[in-house]
Amino acid sequence: MPSVGEIVPDFELLNQNGQAVRLSDYRGSRVIIFAFPKANTMGCNNQACSFRDVFPRIESHNAIVLGVSSDSVDTLAEWKERKNLQYDLLSDPDHKMLDAWDAWGFNLLFIKLPISATRSYWVIDERGILVDQQIGVRPQESVDKALTAVEGLSRAN
Repeated sequence: MPSVGEIVPDFELLNQNGQAVRLSDYRGSRVIIFAFPKANTMGCNNQACSFRDVFPRIESHNAIVLGVSSDSVDTLAEWKERKNLQYDLLSDPDHKMLDAWDAWGFNLLFIKLPISATRSYWVIDERGILVDQQIGVRPQESVDKALTAVEGLSRAN
């Protein structure tokens, strides 16, 4: 799992159009990644649409957004279109990235049950360094905290 202050590991996943997306493609930009359990469910709609609604503010800070789940490419394509999302949704059906970033499964009494992505967010600076994260977060909280972190990067520069 990446730790705050460290360079994050690169990954490659397919987006909603079936195109390969590499995290390293975004070096030079700030990146917000959010993990969500399942497209088109109440909490995930809240999270994704909230990122959609603040997207112009995110862009104004030289940042992009990527959503990640284990949903299929086709499911993500339909959801992106239905909810008018401006950013890529990445499919991690084997949950390799989600596992590596400690955002797969459900903790129950210290037992990790692998059932879905754990709602989470990560903020990465232009150099690829993780500056903020939270594994296990409420939908709106993920948006608010990620936006605050990106705005903080702008103030620091």
